[in-house]
Amino acid sequence: MTYKNIVKVEQAELNVYTEGSGEPVIVFMAGSGVTSPVLEYRPLYSIMKEKYRIAVIEKSGYGFSGPMKRKRTIENIVLENRYALKAAGLEPPYVLVPHDYSGFEAIYWANNYPEEVAAVLGNDMSFPDHALTLAKEISDSKMQNLVSKRREYLTKIASSNIYAKLQYKKTLDASGLMSGDYLDDEDKKGYRLLYFKNLLNEEVYEESILMRENASKAHDTGTLKCPCCFFVSDFKTEVKSKTWQETGVEYAKRCGGEYHLTNAGHYPYTAIPERMAEIFDDFLKKNELTKGQPR
Repeated sequence: MTYKNIVKVEQAELNVYTEGSGEPVIVFMAGSGVTSPVLEYRPLYSIMKEKYRIAVIEKSGYGFSGPMKRKRTIENIVLENRYALKAAGLEPPYVLVPHDYSGFEAIYWANNYPEEVAAVLGNDMSFPDHALTLAKEISDSKMQNLVSKRREYLTKIASSNIYAKLQYKKTLDASGLMSGDYLDDEDKKGYRLLYFKNLLNEEVYEESILMRENASKAHDTGTLKCPCCFFVSDFKTEVKSKTWQETGVEYAKRCGGEYHLTNAGHYPYTAIPERMAEIFDDFLKKNELTKGQPR
């Protein structure tokens, strides 16, 4: 099975995979450093495609997509996402499904282009408040050091087969995708190849460096004003004053969003995809956002 559907955005080649039918278009967005969004989020979208047209955007530096010379600011990333979807023949409005870092992008997108975003379904997405709290607790120099150490760690993974095997559960199989049953053997082989191909891409590194700046820009647009439903996990982070889950609940209450707590970790789409798909489907129906066509 091929997951490649390459479109041109300026001089870059971006992959926008689509499957299924029905409205609205459900757009899956990548968490930081995700090897291949089109394979990573398959456990969840393989269920949702039965009722909806799904699209998976692989940002520059991710999955099957090529490099991009533009700086990895939130403005540029969102602009590229919008152009990529339209180049793939997918017109708004969209329902965005951000994971992790792309939560900033979804908020920025929805608030700046409200006519394009019908709803946001949070796949354990990151909220700007969490990143800004982290910025207060950890100095810029310390954050730079943490990012650099992470890059050194990944460099070691890329250069040592033995070390890569020892760190397998923390790296290649961090989400449990490789040890689960959602991908067949051919897909797992492809995932592994993409993991080592994309491991040290500059785009992912630059996103980490610009995290605070991008989170701040998303924060400045205000809270989400469109219908939103969030899955919020028990993810453990460096923030000491407030947990990831507390931040998510507070944000959901401020914007009047629906939220569901889970102790399934930061990758709920591999742990509880059936529950997520059911709740997201119910939410879209309650808000009269669906014209899905069950098969």
